[in-house]
Amino acid sequence: MDAAITTAAAQRAAASSRLRVVIITWRFTRWQGAERLASGSCEAGFMAGRAMLFSRRSLLLSCALLAAALGDAAHFDPYKILGVTRSASQPEIKKVYKRLAKEWHPDKNKNPEAEDMFIKITKSYEILSSEEKRANYDRYGQTDDTQPYGHRGFRHFHDNFYFDESFFNFPFNSKSGRDSADSKYTLHFNQYVNEVVPDSFKRPYLVKITSDWCFSCIHIEPVWKEAVQELEPLGVGIGVVDVGYERRLANHLGAHRTPSILGVINGKVTFFHYAVVKEHLMQFVEDLLPQRLVEKVTDRNDRDFLKSWHEVNKPHVLLFDQVPVVPLLYKLTAFAYKDYVQFGYVDQGLSETANLLKQYNINTYAPTMLVFKENTDKPADIIQAKGMKKQIIDEFISNNKFLLAPRLVNQKVFDELCPVKQFHRRRKYCVLLITGEEEAFVTGNKAFLSLASANTNEVLRFAYVYQRQQQPLCTVLLKNRDSTPPQVVILERRNSAGKVLYKPVLGGWNGSEEDKHRLLEELERLQKDPSILTHDATLPELNNEFASMFLIRWIYTAYDYLSEIIDDLLHNNWREMMPLLSLIFSALFILFGTVVIQAFSDSSDEKQSKPKAKEAAKTENGSPNTTNTSSRPPKKNFVEVTELTDITYTSNLVKLRPGHINVVLVLTDTTKNILLSKFAKEVYSFTGSLTLHFSFLNVDKHNEWMATLLEYAQDAMQIDMDEEEGSNRKIDYTGYVLALNGHKKYLCLFKPVYTGEDADGKSEDDTGSSRSRSGSKDEHQHRKSTTRSRSTTLQIHHKLDRLGLWMERLMEGTLPRYYIPAWPGLDKITVNK
Repeated sequence: MDAAITTAAAQRAAASSRLRVVIITWRFTRWQGAERLASGSCEAGFMAGRAMLFSRRSLLLSCALLAAALGDAAHFDPYKILGVTRSASQPEIKKVYKRLAKEWHPDKNKNPEAEDMFIKITKSYEILSSEEKRANYDRYGQTDDTQPYGHRGFRHFHDNFYFDESFFNFPFNSKSGRDSADSKYTLHFNQYVNEVVPDSFKRPYLVKITSDWCFSCIHIEPVWKEAVQELEPLGVGIGVVDVGYERRLANHLGAHRTPSILGVINGKVTFFHYAVVKEHLMQFVEDLLPQRLVEKVTDRNDRDFLKSWHEVNKPHVLLFDQVPVVPLLYKLTAFAYKDYVQFGYVDQGLSETANLLKQYNINTYAPTMLVFKENTDKPADIIQAKGMKKQIIDEFISNNKFLLAPRLVNQKVFDELCPVKQFHRRRKYCVLLITGEEEAFVTGNKAFLSLASANTNEVLRFAYVYQRQQQPLCTVLLKNRDSTPPQVVILERRNSAGKVLYKPVLGGWNGSEEDKHRLLEELERLQKDPSILTHDATLPELNNEFASMFLIRWIYTAYDYLSEIIDDLLHNNWREMMPLLSLIFSALFILFGTVVIQAFSDSSDEKQSKPKAKEAAKTENGSPNTTNTSSRPPKKNFVEVTELTDITYTSNLVKLRPGHINVVLVLTDTTKNILLSKFAKEVYSFTGSLTLHFSFLNVDKHNEWMATLLEYAQDAMQIDMDEEEGSNRKIDYTGYVLALNGHKKYLCLFKPVYTGEDADGKSEDDTGSSRSRSGSKDEHQHRKSTTRSRSTTLQIHHKLDRLGLWMERLMEGTLPRYYIPAWPGLDKITVNK
């Protein structure tokens, strides 16, 4: 008992001593700060002590919170619960979730753990189906229940300890700070690609690139909020990209620094390069919009503007206001509805617009908007309000997007004007006039337009189409009929694949009262009995009559690209310009280098012309020193020739780099000095090539390797067998030269020839290369006998006389190549001791 008490007391004493050590360490830390304070560095000492104290406390709390988070996360893994990998796509996760939800539903599964498992499955799908929650879990292992670590956990930590913000005075990551204001505008990569880019063809987007620890981002925050509050009600899209979480999206946009502000319109990104003030941001958004969206209308051009409805196939809208410049709201509306409506602006303050104000009885105290359709003398609709809001304008334009009887100019107009039937109550019938552009059709077209103007039934839509412009569509609807345009067809679209039910109105269409009466009777019958549409067909896609030519589209694309380059150059956006500048300078460098090399090459050729002439004269006189120089200057003043042995075999042949060739001279012990000297003279002019290597092979030591190599190369071996046919004499490989390509496994063969007797004769390699396999056997045998007789008097010194010409052909790539399945093994070249 006493021993146990003594042991317990000793343990308590040891624990107490350890506690004293911790307290002494902490006090020593504070004493260091006090010592600095006493030594004169008051502020530095105080900050050091307090920072150390804060860092130790923060470290302990962070460790505790991290341990708790890891402990909770270890018990819950949504990937394991659903049985999917971390790279699983959203469709795969959704498919697995539906299957598991059906399997573990408590109403169907009587397992006692079914309810808990079902809750885990639901929670796992909730995390993995959300891009933000899934990203947080992948980074920090956090879920909604346990978030002590990561972005949200860091905020929670600072909210509980107020001294963080009071000490540093940095409003980072606080819920009441800028992040909470930007949270609803946060963009993710998939959201940008799938939503923002398609929507940018209807409205521009203003995007801010920021990060959590960006000091400059804090400075522009008030201006950004003020601009957003003014631009968002006008219809401008707002986005915020946090580089810390969406680095991929930031790189995709080309934003490599924070803060950055950019605009997105028609899928194109434009950077903001000016001082961040509200006026500049407003002007930047206005500059993003295309030019000539809104036409200035006065008393001089109002008739031409309104009468162009037939050419552009759009209603025309006139806005009357006292502001000298077109309001941004109106420009944004014009951009959103540019495919449907033509917009004009009338400045009420100009004297040139007085007649327009009087003609349409415009009240100058409030903005007024008029819409004109086929009748240019009387507006089809009017709206007037002091506070012209975006919602009011959108509703007004949406109700007047089409003419009373528009022309089907593309598939988009057809889809919106005559939508596919979805429900019985949303059924739409399209009354289509197939006509032409000629003068003979004008009367019938006007009669059809008057009938469409009197229509008040929302179920019926009137439209017309020119047969010459939409020939495939008209051919299908008038199939197996002798009738020619103009014709009226009543149709209903059944699906988006082009299937329709239709009924032609008998008797054609001339615009007479009888034709109108017949058409109205058919429409009344259709309201009572939709089954009168007895014909069915599959319509082809309509031609786009307003599609621009390829050349025009290419010019517009080139103009946009050049404008972007000029903008980047003017504003020193070098990071985005670096690929293009690198391409330009590389092309200039290559061009300049080629010109310089060509100039030096020409001068060197002139200098070498005289020595070459002298050498040619010596050759004609029978001089044995026949040398051939290459145009490439030698890299060294000597030839480096290595011996091909079992040690250098792998590096010099088997694992030779692609594109490199090893030129190997075959010799014996007795001919080594003579042949190496001659070989060096012949190949010296080719040492400037970086792809050529030179070696020699002693056939006395490695005769088996040489025989095996030529046995692998069946074509080369066949030449030697033909030469030695009828003789049992051993083949003499002395003076042979092999060009070995280790990577592609082929060789080129040079065979020695005596030039002292026949200077004009062809070398054996030339003979071999020009030899046709289909030649006569007698001629081939004669050539072999001549070579054999010559070899009896062959002198060693002249074996390599034609090697220079052979090397030239090797560099040109005109030599025959003998491919082999594999290089002989290392045992073939190893000398048996």
